[in-house]
Amino acid sequence: MRRLVVLGAGESGVGTAILGKKEGFEVFVSDFGMIKQRYKEVLEHHEIEWEEGSHSEEKILNANLVMKSPGIPDSAPLVVKLIEVGIPVVSEIEFAFGYTEALLIGITGSNGKTTTATLTYEVLKQGGLDVVLGGNIGRSFAGMVAEDSHENYVLELSSFQLDGIVNYRNHIAVLLNIVPDHLDRYDYDFGRYIEAKFRILMNQTEEDYFIYDNDDKVMEKWLSEHKIRSQKIPFSVSKTLEKGAYIEDEKLILKLNNKIEIMPIATLGLQGQHNIKNAMAASTVAALLKIRKDTIRESLANFQGVEHRLEKVLKINNVMYINDSKATNVNATFYALDSMESTTVWIVGGVDKGNDYAELLPLVNEKVKAIICLGVDNEKIISQFGSCVDILVETDSMKGAVEIAYKLASKGDTVLLSPACASFDLFTNYEDRGRQFKEAVRNL
Repeated sequence: MRRLVVLGAGESGVGTAILGKKEGFEVFVSDFGMIKQRYKEVLEHHEIEWEEGSHSEEKILNANLVMKSPGIPDSAPLVVKLIEVGIPVVSEIEFAFGYTEALLIGITGSNGKTTTATLTYEVLKQGGLDVVLGGNIGRSFAGMVAEDSHENYVLELSSFQLDGIVNYRNHIAVLLNIVPDHLDRYDYDFGRYIEAKFRILMNQTEEDYFIYDNDDKVMEKWLSEHKIRSQKIPFSVSKTLEKGAYIEDEKLILKLNNKIEIMPIATLGLQGQHNIKNAMAASTVAALLKIRKDTIRESLANFQGVEHRLEKVLKINNVMYINDSKATNVNATFYALDSMESTTVWIVGGVDKGNDYAELLPLVNEKVKAIICLGVDNEKIISQFGSCVDILVETDSMKGAVEIAYKLASKGDTVLLSPACASFDLFTNYEDRGRQFKEAVRNL
């Protein structure tokens, strides 16, 4: 019997374990940390052996195949050892790919993945397709494949997931943008991160499609240096294209085989340049899958965004509180600050992933009156912005951050949580951080 070892018992690990068991593997799950109770119950239910708090090498080094969760770096000693002894180590999306014939739509990028994946899913679902949403958001791909067969999967894909693919292939690949992020995982080498993102194209053929941002300089350079097999469909907010999505007379235009006018950009449910681009990507996918124009238009107009991404929480004493906890890099926070129309009290900080905050300086000078640093180590933020604002406060609790913001904000101001950093110093993840923010605001 083939032996599958799963390293990491989070969403992707447990999904892989269930699929492995279903496909006849002997499965063993090992997590160096503690496994959440709900995942333990799922593993018990499927009669899958597991361990937590350490890795038993004798139970791992006899595997035929190892799936490592995206959070575990390639440099982890156990992973290095596995590769040395010749045991294949793959990602969850690679493992699951072998057990489905479905059409796959993979969406990646440094920012906007969750919004675009969710929006694409909504449009396809409204258009009557049998479609599910997962990957780096919500359900694991492997878990969904194990449970039920669907005809179409919209998958949000992170660079970490793409690092571990061999045969995995998207029929439609979407690459939204590339800005420095997760550099701590790529030895602070931006080039390696770029290569990871472009792995989304790795196994595409001439029958597949690649949708990308024609305004993105990093992508333009990479594409000029590499030949790709799939059919390129660009989108742009700054130029008219021969093929792809663009803006003409303030309307979203899509030109594939013929030119279709989707809708005026003023009627999009989500505003802002980056959301126009997200809408362009989603409508291109929908058009390739033959969804009617009216359905696309209706879905784009009704879409209100995703939790923790510029989410309006409450207005208190005429101060708007906005949860942008999903902004885990500088570029995402750039969009957030850029969209602020009133004086802002900015809550920032967390685990720095090799951030360069310089590009935020003009926006901070223009819009921010006070900064609240919410992190264990705030030195870099203080040295970068200390001279830009009159008030800069440090705190290590969300409740404290919100209470300070409440005191500092005047009528008409905005309090913005947009951390530009990962959350793992004080929170479980960005969702936990965002929910704590919302709870603290509601308790004011």
